[in-house]
Amino acid sequence: MRRVVVDPGAPQRDAIEEAAKWILAGRVVAIPTDTLYGLAVDPFSSVAVDALFAAKNRPTERAVPLIASDRAQVESSLGWLSPVAARLADRGWPGPLTLLVPAPRVLAAGVSSGGTVGVRVPMQDVARAIARVAGRPITATSANLSGEPATDDPDRVEASLGARIDFMIDAGRTPGGPPSTIVDVTSDVPRLVRAGAIAWDEIQRWL
Repeated sequence: MRRVVVDPGAPQRDAIEEAAKWILAGRVVAIPTDTLYGLAVDPFSSVAVDALFAAKNRPTERAVPLIASDRAQVESSLGWLSPVAARLADRGWPGPLTLLVPAPRVLAAGVSSGGTVGVRVPMQDVARAIARVAGRPITATSANLSGEPATDDPDRVEASLGARIDFMIDAGRTPGGPPSTIVDVTSDVPRLVRAGAIAWDEIQRWL
């Protein structure tokens, strides 16, 4: 595994481009997010998604969340957001809000579940920059073996997954904290799927 250290507030362009290149080549890359470290692959490549599940030793029936650079990238890659979804996205992105939206058929098997996929725009410069350079949303499932705790520490990522992944962006310890709030916006009435960093009451006030 190749490991590159970056400044989380001003990540080097060449490191971001290298991470995006690995991802588009079907490889597995560990990246920092606004909570913990995640594993990024191309969700439109079945080879890449298979490699992700193998690296984590994770059951293939569990869906994989995505992150994107901005709302425009979400809509260009996954489809237009409904009025309700767009309203929540405009208030909650970038930030810890995951929206469950209809999954396009071009996504690789294993990314979506029940015809939906979760996506958010993280409040983390490195993660957003990698998705921007890749030109598409990328996966952001936790960087750990299945059954082990997720981590905010790049050293623990390397100890656990170093022999199983190809590249890591090391931006130091990530902030940790509660997970994103997940909201199903596939109908006109949003539904709370998982409580998280943004209170459900607050989200309802955005509607």
